[in-house]
Formats: sequence, structure tokens, C-alpha cells
Amino acid sequence: MSDEGESAPKKERKPPTKKVPIPEQPPNVRIRNFDEVALGYSAEQALAEAEKCMQCRNPKCISGCPVEVPIKDFINLIREHKFMEAAAKIKETNSLPAICGRVCPQESQCEVSCIYGIRNEPIAIGRLERFVADYARVKGETLPKLPPKIGKKVAIIGSGPAGLTCAGDLINLGYDVTIFEAFHKPGGVLIYGIPEFRLPKEIVTAEVDFLKRLGVEIKYNSVIGKIRTIHELMNEDGYKAVFIGSGAGAPNFMPIKGMSLTTVFSANEFLTRVNLMKGYKFPEYDTPVKIGKKVAVIGGGNVAMDAARTSLRLGASEVNIIYRRSREELPARAEEVHHAEEEGVQFNFLVNPTEVLGDEAGNVIGMQCIRMDLGEPDESGRRRPVPIKNSEFVMDLDTVIVAIGNSPNPIIPHTTPGLDVSRWGTIVINEETGMTSIPGVFAGGDIVTGAATVISAMGQGKNAARGIHAYLSG
Repeated sequence: MSDEGESAPKKERKPPTKKVPIPEQPPNVRIRNFDEVALGYSAEQALAEAEKCMQCRNPKCISGCPVEVPIKDFINLIREHKFMEAAAKIKETNSLPAICGRVCPQESQCEVSCIYGIRNEPIAIGRLERFVADYARVKGETLPKLPPKIGKKVAIIGSGPAGLTCAGDLINLGYDVTIFEAFHKPGGVLIYGIPEFRLPKEIVTAEVDFLKRLGVEIKYNSVIGKIRTIHELMNEDGYKAVFIGSGAGAPNFMPIKGMSLTTVFSANEFLTRVNLMKGYKFPEYDTPVKIGKKVAVIGGGNVAMDAARTSLRLGASEVNIIYRRSREELPARAEEVHHAEEEGVQFNFLVNPTEVLGDEAGNVIGMQCIRMDLGEPDESGRRRPVPIKNSEFVMDLDTVIVAIGNSPNPIIPHTTPGLDVSRWGTIVINEETGMTSIPGVFAGGDIVTGAATVISAMGQGKNAARGIHAYLSG
């Protein structure tokens, strides 16, 4: 018998659980190919992960999703072995689930709000989304029943994530939708900006094909502002509303000497040549991409990681990320940084380039840099990098790739009188409706925010579709 007043022994808590690991290509194998790194869950792995979901009465994860995926419902369908139904449930609000499951930063959105994640690693929502989307694609998706046609035409400019999402939502509401795409292939940044090893082109093509089967029309090689203006689309071609989702495709360079040397590339040009123009398959495709043995990539976002990891696969022996802040401020996804480090990319933190050095022929031979320290926070809330006096040094290089962001192409603002733009060249919208200063003209994605994530662009495309429907419904 225990002594009076002695408390009962405390029940031991179970150790925190981790996500079911996703199979991946080993680093020493994958740096020699452009095949997808993450291989996806099996049905057994997906069921094991889904079983952990608490099916909360008031799930917080949904509020973290910019495209309002019914996360609790689709995971419950997985638990019931109803994989096709789970995919259809996601497609009620998200036109691009196989893409989102691969490139969406779930760790800072839906998963960060997961209640199960308070004591454990959160449910792997993105991996489950990818699993059911891939499963449905292989098995053959059936089209949902669409409402009767409203009899009103909407034009979408750009087939990137914002445009595709807006088109998918509008076609499901009964509108006739035409996308005008400047390139010869659909997908925007999804097809030209994200490498094959992170987002296979066949995945993007399949998602777009599904929208085409729903009735979305796509016109390629159609640069709005050149072949037609927005006013002509509305006043002559019969479109009752226009959505501008043309992205931010004009690369930014640093205001330092040597940026015009022959072997200095923007990440945009470099990745477009490799991804869209199949430069990684040279000489099978006639798109040579000259990559040196010693490469520096300036920047710390996902695009910088993509450029660095692509450089390794093209044959570079040494790849350096040059980032002027510390590891804690890196904007790239933790998963992308982890994969880059596994593959051998070297990270140079608190370093900023001051000049790119070249030879008489205009080729890069090195880069002068200066070491930085973190000072007071700037307007973004991050501590501002401050140069350390007399800390300059030179890196021995033969290729420099600049990945410090992009700006909007000015062609649409310049050919659209009355369209309000910010001092950065982005289009100004009503945040609630997505409408611009011109009635019936809406915008979203990087053309509004500047370079941002795929999922934030999709969220703006969804919001604009809602705004267009409200506007055209009177």
C-alpha cells in the first residue's frame, strides 16, 4: 500500500512520431541524371501516413491552404482506400494537385497549422496529395459533371500557375475560357523554371491536358500586347473579362562590374534553355548550355537551388551558392537546401559579390566578394547585411548564374492605357476581388506580387476567378 499523499506514477508519453519517409534516388546516383529525386509514396506508405490524421473537428490545416483544399476530407478518403475519390475531392478546389504535391511549401502553409504537428511531425499533406494525384493520373481520371454554359467568354493571359488555376475554376463555373500563352508550350514557370528532377514535364502536361479535356482552349505563341491588346480582346473579340497572369519573367542583375560577361547567366535564361529547350539532352536537342567546372550561383531562393543542382547535373565539378545573409534567412525550402547539400553544393553565407572578373575574350575567370555581417532589421523584417571592412577576397570561377529575382515584363502595362502599376512595374489590384483599375480586367500571381511561390500565384488565380464570377454575375 502506498504512503498517504504519494501521487500515482505519471503515464509516460509516447515519443513524437515522424512522417513516413518518402523514397528518393541516392545523391550519388541522381547527380548524374535529370530523373525525379523524390519517388513518391506507395499505397502502403500513404495509408500509414493518412492513418495518423486525427480528423479534427475544427481542422486548422485548411486555413493554411491558399487554394482551400478540403484536406481532412481527402485524407479520410485515403484512409478508406478510396484513392480516386480522394483525387477528385482535391480537384474540386485545386486544378493542379500533382504539381502542388511536389513544389508547394506545405511546411510553411497547411502543415504548419496541423494539430497533430503540435507534438509530432505534422501529417505529410503534400506527399499524400501527390500520391492520390499520381494514382488518379495512372488509372485514368474521369471528368466531373460541368454546369450548363453561361455563354460568356473570359480571356486568360499566361498559362502559369495563376492562369491555369483561374481557368480551371472558371470552366467549372460554366464560362468559355481561352488562355493566351506566349511560349509554344503551356505551364509558364512550371515548364521553363523548375527542373525536371523536381517537377517532371509530363506531370505539368497531364495537369494541363485535364483542363483542356474540361474545355479550356489554349492559343500558343500569342504575346498579348503584340498580337492583340487587352482592349481589343474586350471590345472587338467579345471577351467579357480578362485575367492577366503573365508572371515576372524579366531577370534582375546586380549593379556591379562584369555582369555582361559571356559566361554570366540569369537563372531564368539558364533554366529555360535546360528545361523548355531540352538543353540537358544536348546533342539530341540542339540547345548547347556551356557550363564551366567552377560555378557560383548568386541568391538563396528555390531558383538558386534549382540552378545550382542543375549545374552539377550538367557536369560542373564545384558549385557554390553565394548568399549575403545567414543560413537562418535562406528563403529556399528546407527540403531543397537539404537536397542541394546532399548533392555536394557548397554554401557561402554572409558573402556578397562586388565584381565579376573576366579575361580578354569576355569569359568569367573569377569573382571578387566581400564578407558581410547582419545589422538592424530592414523593411522585410530580416536583419540587413552590412559589409565588413577590408574583408574582400576572390573566388576562382568560370561561370556565374544570377538568381536574385525577376521583374514583370512591361509589355502589357505599356499597351494597356488606364492600367495602374506600382513603381516596381507590378499591376495594382483590389486585394479582395483581384480587379485592376480597368473594369473587367483582373490580375494575379507574380505580375502582381513580384516573384513568389507557385501556390501563392494559384491562390491569386482562384481569388480572381471568384472576382470575375461576381463581376459577370452583376
